Amino acid sequence: MDYLRLTHLSIQLIAGRRFYITVLIPLLWPAFQVFLLLVGLRQSEIEAINVQTLIGLPLVIYAIGLGIRIIASEVDRRTLEVAYTVPGGSHRIWLAKMTASFCLLLFSEVLLAIVTLVLFTSFPFVSFYGALQAAVFYMVVGMAFAAFFRSEISGAMATAVLLTINIMIGFGSKMRLSPFFNPLAIDSNMTDVLAYTIQNRILFIIVISAITLFTFARVERREKMLGD
Repeated sequence: MDYLRLTHLSIQLIAGRRFYITVLIPLLWPAFQVFLLLVGLRQSEIEAINVQTLIGLPLVIYAIGLGIRIIASEVDRRTLEVAYTVPGGSHRIWLAKMTASFCLLLFSEVLLAIVTLVLFTSFPFVSFYGALQAAVFYMVVGMAFAAFFRSEISGAMATAVLLTINIMIGFGSKMRLSPFFNPLAIDSNMTDVLAYTIQNRILFIIVISAITLFTFARVERREKMLGD
């Protein structure tokens, strides 16, 4: 119960007291796609292969906004020193904030999935998971950059550059090294597609865990974080 209460407070710290409104922000993207279809500016219908991008793009942007606030918000508010006095270690706060951010992401993605099912098309679970994987990856990357630069703005800019590069080399890529890997875009036999998908999912579980651990290790160096 204490951890649940801490998570609830973390949600309010990251997304504000009206956090339930922020989860609706990603819905503006599918609403914009509907508008394009209605006015004839978009000619093609959205198919299952495009759903991961449809859901993933707004979710990733939302995830970056959440990630940069996990640690750097304490720096900007001058409350980081207080975090080091928490019994059991400051990592308890960061884990609670990560849990809070993940819950917000998951709820927002569920809403996006429902809207997509109602307005566009049905899609397999791999598309849902793929979008969530990309969002969580960019959430921890945003957290890492913001902690490294000790600034939300600098962290957001660095993460935006990485996202731009990712989009340029192929958004919804067929590359197994991409967080946006989309198995539906692979034109191969089912055995190869399954193998590629498993490799990608395992790889990014490891990468996300490694980034999180390295970030926590840096934040524990309080002299470095509290220095001017």
